[in-house]
Amino acid sequence: MQVPPDEFRLPFFHENGFVRKLCPSCGNYYWTLDSDAENCGDAPCVDYSFIGRSPVKRRYTFPEMREKFLSFFEERSHKRIAPYPVVARWRDDLMFTIASIIDFQPYVTEGILPPPANPLVVSQPCLRFEDIDLVGVTAGRHMSIFEMGGHHAFNYQGQREVYWKDETVRYHHELLTRDLGVPEETVTYKEGLWSGGGNAGYDLEGSVNGLEISTLVFMMFRVVGDRMEPMPVRVVDTGYGMERWAWLSQGTPSAIHAIYGPLLKKTFAWAGLKPDETLLAKMAERSYLIDMNNKVEERARRAKEIGYNPDEVEVVLNQVEGIYAALDHTKAMVFILSEGIVPSNVKEGYLVRMLFRRGYRLLRRAGIEGRLPDLVDAQIGYWGGDFPQLREMRDEIMEMVAVEGEKYRETLSRGSDLVRRSLGKGSGSVPVDQLVDFYDSHGLTPEDVGEVASEMGREVKVPSDFYTLVSRKHMKAQPKAEDPTQAKLAHRVEKMEKTRRLFYEDPYLREFDAVIVEVVDGRLVLDQTAFYAEGGGQISDLGKITSGGKTYDVEDVQSIEGVLLHRVKQRGFKRGAKVHGVIDWERRSALMRAHTATHIIIGSARRVLGEHAWQAGASKGVERSRIDISHYARLMREQVEEIEQLANMVIREGRPVTCRFMQRDQAEAMYGFRLYQGGAVPGKEIRVVEIGGWDVEACGGTHLSNTSEAGLIKIVATERVQDGVERITFSVGPYALEEVQRREALLQDAAELLGSPIDKIKESIANSLASVKQLRDQLEALRLAASREKAAQLLREAEEVKGVKLVVYSDKAATDYLIEVGNALSEASGLFVAAMFSETEGRIAVKVGDGALKRGVHAGRLVQEIAKVIGGGGGGQPYFAQGGGGDPGKFKASRKSIRDAVAAQLR
Repeated sequence: MQVPPDEFRLPFFHENGFVRKLCPSCGNYYWTLDSDAENCGDAPCVDYSFIGRSPVKRRYTFPEMREKFLSFFEERSHKRIAPYPVVARWRDDLMFTIASIIDFQPYVTEGILPPPANPLVVSQPCLRFEDIDLVGVTAGRHMSIFEMGGHHAFNYQGQREVYWKDETVRYHHELLTRDLGVPEETVTYKEGLWSGGGNAGYDLEGSVNGLEISTLVFMMFRVVGDRMEPMPVRVVDTGYGMERWAWLSQGTPSAIHAIYGPLLKKTFAWAGLKPDETLLAKMAERSYLIDMNNKVEERARRAKEIGYNPDEVEVVLNQVEGIYAALDHTKAMVFILSEGIVPSNVKEGYLVRMLFRRGYRLLRRAGIEGRLPDLVDAQIGYWGGDFPQLREMRDEIMEMVAVEGEKYRETLSRGSDLVRRSLGKGSGSVPVDQLVDFYDSHGLTPEDVGEVASEMGREVKVPSDFYTLVSRKHMKAQPKAEDPTQAKLAHRVEKMEKTRRLFYEDPYLREFDAVIVEVVDGRLVLDQTAFYAEGGGQISDLGKITSGGKTYDVEDVQSIEGVLLHRVKQRGFKRGAKVHGVIDWERRSALMRAHTATHIIIGSARRVLGEHAWQAGASKGVERSRIDISHYARLMREQVEEIEQLANMVIREGRPVTCRFMQRDQAEAMYGFRLYQGGAVPGKEIRVVEIGGWDVEACGGTHLSNTSEAGLIKIVATERVQDGVERITFSVGPYALEEVQRREALLQDAAELLGSPIDKIKESIANSLASVKQLRDQLEALRLAASREKAAQLLREAEEVKGVKLVVYSDKAATDYLIEVGNALSEASGLFVAAMFSETEGRIAVKVGDGALKRGVHAGRLVQEIAKVIGGGGGGQPYFAQGGGGDPGKFKASRKSIRDAVAAQLR
């Protein structure tokens, strides 16, 4: 969409003498005070000219620049608000907060909820992975984590305008030129269109001396498919790159110097590096031009231009840029881990793992990969003053990093053999698809694969945007498959009023009266109902509906757009008929106990495992339920016992359980984003379930009014369902008691079998196992002696075939015994061939001595010859082979065929 010519003919530009020009390099229009300007003032249309000669009147550290920005707008009636998390748990279409406006989409931008203040200002940490391969290479222009300074105003139709384009540009220009002292003639404003998070608007991109530092978006469209529609709220959505503003003020050789200062020096010291900062600065002036497909060639040209040896420059930059990117990646890791994301192979956890492994490989360029945990710890200390949650989560972050490091070491230790097997005897370059598979399926980076492949004479050509492609693949939201039945029903009920949900008004209501509003494909829509509809991991209620003197079974209840549909077997219901509903109360009460117990257990897990323990899925059943919890290691028995003890303590304490509907913004302000344990919850209002002083989350399920009603929680089993997720299966109430009694009965039966009191069962089992081991050892010794004796007998009775003793032996013994006989034959003689058959198992075992091997006998081929005669099949090594499926009678009659086959192989 083209920017209309008059979109930015603002009074500010007119009053101050700005002119609108067309940039011949990028083809965009821009505004400037320099009527002789030849381009838009933004790279790559112009080189950086601020490095080493900052246009700002004083240097600002990164925290100082952040504070300068926030204070400037506070002084101009903006309310400062705290930044949101970097993990966008309140949204189901995004994993991470990619811009400050994400905090307010879609509810504020659509006019559904009021903003926390109007106008407001925030410095929001953001995460983006679209250009991760460029991180470090472009001297800090690209980052995976950055802070976006946003001042936002929300202009509602029919209300007094807060401010719009003109005042936004005035604010920006005043801060930049009057407060920071940047010469006006160096500032340009380039026109464009920005889109993100479902909204879009025309924008102005502010640049100084080649560096774009701000994007001033005037959000007025919602993006629907491939078209844009007007929004009900016009939003000032600005993005000030705080890191770039600090970089501009310092004029350092890279933005990394400006952001990380002391940390960068420390990391250089670990690596023993003292890079030439003049070189870094000169190379950074055109770092934005780097084409990753021709990186080495382009840098070589630049090195020659500034009088440096290209090969030496490449060595230095390879190490320095690796450290630049590792600093960025470890900071991003720290922020994500602090919000409870556990490294894994899926979703956000996948991207954390990518940051860890890529960071490790980048530090390896400088020979300091072992320092990665130290760098993570240093990041916590460096940023923890401004973001206290980092220090609060320090121990958990460091533990997760340690575990992830061990997993990567295990991956590398087995990776060499895996790569060798996978590449096999192929030749040429390793395909990109195979590199992606190595990374996705086995966690091996292209660098890991390349080290092994080079030893095999194979080349690895890594795409310049490999990690970008991988991250995009995993950040892409998976579209939900549309259920045609659900879509049809949604169309049928879209104009109906929402069903009154009696189960929220009184979850203990067992019976109710209602009127049939509509019958949709055999499903009853009632004006009100006490039947809970499936959702939130809780299955629907069952029960009966009586109408016209007849009773019908309710088999399922679904909620579509707030309209509840009751599926019954029978047909013939009439609209307007009165009905009486009866809930299967025993089942419902079990589900209420299970759902409340789920909340109790997640609260217990958080206290035992740490704040990183978030719900990753749940299913509430009648007899057994389960909850999946994010955790970086297998649950230990002691941890499971402690979780169970805490859960039952909460039951004994009889804590109140309150359920209420709250406006979303009020609930978030009161409880934070722990509300979204089960994922994003849509709607202006959310239902908040709180267990007094223990757990609170947004939840639509039915619950008890007091934890004491749960009675008892018994954890039945735990398992790892995927990397980073532990599943806890549990029973509640009478079913928990049944589980305890079942286990006690098993112990009692075992005690009786052992002839031991139940409290001595452990010692009895230990003694029994010791006795069994002793008997097995004795049996093994007897079997070994018997096999040696049998081998001696068979050799005495064997016939000779061309100087080799042939043993043909059939017995009801197990195949394992025959194998031991074969081993005993090898100890006694080398010139033998033994063909043995287990009549009980129907298996052949062929053993060939060393002497017979040298004369050409091959056990694998011989077993195949025997199989032809007696049936079945088989194969194996030259010295030993097995087969199965043969006829015992045919084997006994096959001596001549075996002798002939052996004779044919002997040479």
